[in-house]
Amino acid sequence: MKANRQVWYLVFMLGSAVLQLPAQQSEADRKLLADVRAKAEKGEAQSQYELGAALAKGSLGVAKDEVEAVKWFSKAAVQNNAFAQFNLGLRYHFGQGVAEDKGEAVKWYRKAAEQNDANGQYNLGLCYAKGQGVVKDYVEAYKWLSLASAQGNENAKAAKFSLAEQMTPEQIAKGARLVRDFKPSAVR
Repeated sequence: MKANRQVWYLVFMLGSAVLQLPAQQSEADRKLLADVRAKAEKGEAQSQYELGAALAKGSLGVAKDEVEAVKWFSKAAVQNNAFAQFNLGLRYHFGQGVAEDKGEAVKWYRKAAEQNDANGQYNLGLCYAKGQGVVKDYVEAYKWLSLASAQGNENAKAAKFSLAEQMTPEQIAKGARLVRDFKPSAVR
C-alpha cells in the first residue's frame, strides 16, 4: 500500500512539474519575453512574430490573447515575415482574434506562399481546392499543393493525391507547368 501511494505521489509531482499553469512565468521566460517585447516594440519583424506566437499559444508565461496576437502578427506580416503572414491567414480563416474572413485569409496565405512557405502553400492550395475565399480552381490548388508537397509537407502530399483523382490529365499538366514556372519572392 505504501509503495502504491509513493508511486501516485511521484506521478503527481512529475505531472505538476511538467504541466505548469500558463500564468506561471519562470525567470528565464520573463527575461525572454521582456527582450522579445522590447525588440517587437522597436519594430523588429521576427520579434513581433515571436510575441504574436507567444500570445496565440499562451506561452512564455503570458495569458493566451488572440486579439493581441493578431496585432503583433499584423505588424510583422506587413514587413513580409512569411511566418507571421501564414499565422495571420490562420486567424482570418478561423476567426481567431478577428472576424472570420476567408478572402483575407487567402491574401495572407498567398503572401507567405509566394515566399515559399510550405504551410502557406498548403493552406492556399486547400482554399483553391474548396473554393474558400477564392473561386474554386483545381489547377491553382494543384500548383500550391505540389509546391508544399515538394518541401515535405505530408498533408499536402495526401491532398494533392486526392485532388489529382478529380482532375483531368490536361489540368494536371497545366498545374505541373505552373509549378515549374514558380519563382518565389526573395523576401522571407
